Order: sequence, then structure tokens, then C-alpha cells
Amino acid sequence: MSAPDQPSPSTPSGSLLPGQRVLLGISAGIAAYKSAFLARLLVQAGCEVQVVMTEGAQAFITPLTLQALTGRAVRTSLLDPTAELGMGHIELARWADRILIAPATADLMARLAQGQADDLLTTLCLASDAEKLMAPAMNQAMWRHPATQRNAEQLRQDGWTLLGPAAGDQACGDVGPGRMLEPDDIAALMLDTGTITAADLFASERHIVITAGPTREPLDPVRYLSNHSSGKMGFALAEAARASGAQVTLITGPVDRPTPAGVTRIDVETAEQMLEVAQDIATDCDIFIGCAAVADYRAATTAEHKIKKVDGEQELTLKLVKNPDIIATISAMSDGPMVVGFAAETRDVEAYARSKLERKNLDMIVANDVSQQQLGFGSDNNAAILLWRDGNDIERQQEPTQAKSQLAHAIIARALHCLAQNQNTSSTAP
Repeated sequence: MSAPDQPSPSTPSGSLLPGQRVLLGISAGIAAYKSAFLARLLVQAGCEVQVVMTEGAQAFITPLTLQALTGRAVRTSLLDPTAELGMGHIELARWADRILIAPATADLMARLAQGQADDLLTTLCLASDAEKLMAPAMNQAMWRHPATQRNAEQLRQDGWTLLGPAAGDQACGDVGPGRMLEPDDIAALMLDTGTITAADLFASERHIVITAGPTREPLDPVRYLSNHSSGKMGFALAEAARASGAQVTLITGPVDRPTPAGVTRIDVETAEQMLEVAQDIATDCDIFIGCAAVADYRAATTAEHKIKKVDGEQELTLKLVKNPDIIATISAMSDGPMVVGFAAETRDVEAYARSKLERKNLDMIVANDVSQQQLGFGSDNNAAILLWRDGNDIERQQEPTQAKSQLAHAIIARALHCLAQNQNTSSTAP
């Protein structure tokens, strides 16, 4: 069905209103079956829904199904002789108030990020000034691949809003980020229902600050105190937080790691420098995650010149003083952010983590056993216990051994859900 001759003015961004015109794009992913439910929900909300399918999408769900649900003939071809008698693809681009692509595959994201217009759906996206949203859906490894993350960042810069993806079981048998948000969650975001669902994982207006890596506490011009932290976990958290759509600031100690796409990076050396930066930024963030392995002590005085060995003396005495407690300082701020801490322990891991959660008044803590050589510092894998406050109770979630990048998505998802719960509780309090 061709678009109306005279398109209506674009509706301002925000929640959907009855009568809004939604162009629902469906690309070639197994999640395409969910798009039928999504189309139905939007129609029930009073929207006019025009479905556009890629060629591959038709292998997963038939156009006839979508036509029956929307009452409009599905558009599938850029070179449809009937529709193009009046430049139908341009009229359709003008017709839409919003363009929503669900599912959006890695291939489609790559083509849109490069500005390609090689089928009807990508052509419409380039030709339309409508608000544009997409719900990514793909294998977890494909979603985490640097190329996909670069494309996602480019799409955000081009004005696209990314809804999700969520994490969980996938059709291929993998577990991790890449699942398309459920239709009711996407509809809730678009309709602005105010309910807390899996859509709370969408964090486009959140600012997350993360500390990472070790600190170096100088003894003299050539020596320092430090630890074995590689920064891998903190950088994985920054990448996962950015993938959720959040604005991310990464405060990192000295590590040789590339900055994740779209993340603002601030490099520091010492614990005092990290605290100064953290205090400045924490006043303007929603979640503060203290993942850095901050040195507990520093030299009382730093020698001006290299400390020399003294002949005949077998010992060297250093006077150390305690470093500031960054995570406790941030959690003590009035009207401060939600604070997530880490507890890297070698024994009694959960007991120490619970004590730290209470003692430092944290909202959530991630506990891991760094005594295991295949986990923790320097490793690509990690396992953790997530503990968080739920009213007067402390809830618990066990995360088995997995890639740090995968664990990072689970941590970010839990933190965002806790934030949404806390805000919902605050808004409904008498």
C-alpha cells in the first residue's frame, strides 16, 4: 500500500500518541517473530503501523501475517513498479512520524552506519527526517565485536536511539547480551507507560562513572607501590555500559588498554588523583562503579631522589599512610549517585563483601575470589557474586565463570535495574 499523498507534520519526540504513524522495519533475524506481537501492541495503542521487511526477514515471518495484524500491505521491495509510480519510497519516508527497526541485525546496523541505501528499508531511513529507533538482535559475540560496537556508536551519533539489547539465553544456545527486548518492553518505552520492565536496561539518559585499573603510589622518582590489576574488568564494564546506551566516563589508573568506543576517558596515577576526579564527576552521574584496585597505602613522604642501597644494611623501613577510601567517600555524598563497589578477596569472599556493603553504605557490590589463578587479575575470565539492597533485605545473584565482557553486561544490567527500582520507590513514597 502506498503512503498518503500528503504526509502529516512530524510529531515531536516523546511518548506515542494515538494516530502516530510508525514505520516498523523488520530485518533478517530469528527475533522477527516477535515483531508480529510488537506490531499488534502498537496498533492496539492507536498507532498507524506500516511494516517494511527486508528480503531476509521474509524467511522468518511472512508479510501476510504482518498485513493481517496492521491492516496495511507490507512493503518489501525498493523496485516495486506499482508503488514507485509516484516515487512511493519517498512518500513513505515522509509519511512516518517514527521509524522503529525491530529486530535490527548486525548486517543492517553496519549498512545503516555506512549510509548505504541498497534496499527499501535502508533507503527509507536515509530519506526520512522522522525519529529513528532500533532494537538490536544478534548473537552475543556479534554484539560485543568491536565492529558492531563502532557501528552502534556511529548510529547513536547519527541520531538513532538503540533500545537494548537485553542479555539472556539465545536461540543459538549462547548466553549473553544480544537478545532483542521483548515486544511489551519496546512498546512500554515507546508508549511511556512508566512501568519497570526489562526496558529499564535501556539507559540513554544515564551517566555512569567507572573507575578501573591500579593506582601507582610513588616511593621515589623511579619506584612505586602498585598491584596486579590489568583494568580488563573496568574497561569491560565501560564497554557494556556504553552498549546499554548510557553516557560513560572511565577514570583509569595506568594501564595500556584502548579506550572503548564512545567512552570518555580520564587517566590518573595515584589514589588521591583518582579521588579528586571522582568527586568532581560523581555530582553529575547516576551510577558510580568503583572497580579500580586502589592501593590501600602510600608513602608518607616521596623521596626527591632515588633511594640508594646502604652497604651492610639488610633492611629498609618505609613509613606508609592510609590512602583515601574513594568508594566510601562517594557513597557518603548527600544526594550522590547509586554506588557499586567491588570486593576482590582471597577467602571468605561473600562474608567480606556483605560486611563491605554495610560498612561503606553501598547500594550494590560485586564480590570475586582473586586467589584463583584462572580468574581475577590479568585473566580474561571472572566469576562473581552480586549483592544489592532491596529495601531492608540484601539480594544475591551468583554469576558463574565467564568472560569478563559477558560478566560486565550482567553487572550493568543489574545496576540499571536496581537504579530503576530505587527511583520508582522514591517517586511513589508518600
